[in-house]
Amino acid sequence: MSKQKNKTYKKSKNKHNRSEKPYEKQNSSQRVKKSVTAEVTCSGLTNEGKGIAQWKGKQLEVPHLLPGEKAEVTVFQKGRFVNAELKRVINPAKERVEPPCAYYYECGGCQLQHMSNQTQSRLKQQTIDGLMKPFGKPEPILTMDDPYNYRNKSHTTFGLNHKRQIIGGLYAQNTHEITPVDWCLIHDPKADEIVQTIKDYMKTSKMQPYNEDTGRGFLRHVLIKVGKVSEEIMVVLVAASSEFKGKKNFVKALRKAHPEITTMLLNVNKRDTSVVLGDQEYVLFGKGTITDTLCGLKFEISAKSFYQINPVQTEKLYGKAIEMAELTGEETVIDAYCGIGTIGLVASQKAGKVIGVEVNKDAVRDAIRNSKRNGVKNARFYQGDAGEFMIEMAKRGDKADVVIMDPPRSGSDEAFLSSVVQLQPKRIVYVSCNPETQVRDLKYLEKNGYDVEGIQPVDMFPQTMHVEAVTKLVLKEGTGS
Repeated sequence: MSKQKNKTYKKSKNKHNRSEKPYEKQNSSQRVKKSVTAEVTCSGLTNEGKGIAQWKGKQLEVPHLLPGEKAEVTVFQKGRFVNAELKRVINPAKERVEPPCAYYYECGGCQLQHMSNQTQSRLKQQTIDGLMKPFGKPEPILTMDDPYNYRNKSHTTFGLNHKRQIIGGLYAQNTHEITPVDWCLIHDPKADEIVQTIKDYMKTSKMQPYNEDTGRGFLRHVLIKVGKVSEEIMVVLVAASSEFKGKKNFVKALRKAHPEITTMLLNVNKRDTSVVLGDQEYVLFGKGTITDTLCGLKFEISAKSFYQINPVQTEKLYGKAIEMAELTGEETVIDAYCGIGTIGLVASQKAGKVIGVEVNKDAVRDAIRNSKRNGVKNARFYQGDAGEFMIEMAKRGDKADVVIMDPPRSGSDEAFLSSVVQLQPKRIVYVSCNPETQVRDLKYLEKNGYDVEGIQPVDMFPQTMHVEAVTKLVLKEGTGS
């Protein structure tokens, strides 16, 4: 983008863009705060991609601001707390691009679209390099050739706007207010087409969105999962009641408009909670699951299954993890936090034996089913706490050569890590969706007999601030029995 001094950026030329002032979000919680306008210069970026600027001796973190840029910002003050929003860029940086998404400044689901793809990758590399500095130099980040339309799962929330019109979209960042979105550049396009059809159907029928304040209405969310290889599609209606009036007409209409849909479900969530899916589930059409192929294996995916969001990058991530495990066909591998068995079953192709452990019984059932589906004979899956499982193995004198761990964003707790140390596998492969908590856990493992010997960052979620890292740890010589 060419530099334009002393001008507010023009809105996107995309016909869907409705924002005349793209930088200024109308956040009701901030309107009540004291605000002032200030001119600042950005000196760097936080790990979340926000611009760093100084103002009256305080550090501001400004979304959508790039290093070197001079800008006008709105500073909000509430007691000791200060935050800021970008109002106008005076001197744009050469790395700045026009966000291709019309909803970028309203939605908040993506945080980096105002940066070129090269700048995004550089930021994520610098983030990992900084965090992992105590352990060594990370490899160059594995990026995505086409960093759009990669999500195989989409989630749309429905409601009414102030004109009592049906809207569907995403919760604006840090709010419970729905930002109407007709399409999303990181969703699978087919999913957005289906949501638009559902929205149109609601407007011409008596189907009403659920109102959290009154407790009335029917449809809360629509969850769509797409098999990127199989092209199978699951549509899940999340409703406040199991009484689905006009159910047959809805299924018939949606199938007619989108014959590519292979299954539809009704999930009932009556709770006042931020958790999307409820406990009750009914199949409206099809078998209730879809299948997809990852790393040459077929996986069955249910509405509640955890399945990696970006399969293209997942294959790179898993490939690197298996490489770090150094499998020769003789090793016993423990897949902790195994979920539906994806990485464990991939490892089984090169390992002697795989033991998957997962606390969620539904996930374990899916893992066993996926093992049978792929004819895997050397993998077993167990329900339970992986830490306790490994402690019992150590007590019995059982050995494991490799532990592969892929914990949630919060990382692992000390109890789990101590169980890994007690078992003393030769190698640990740590897959992390939150490198900050991974660093904490790596420090513990280094203090207890392991050396970090490889760090590979992977850009699993382009256009967002998230970055994953897979790390190889090796048991120090002379450690253990």
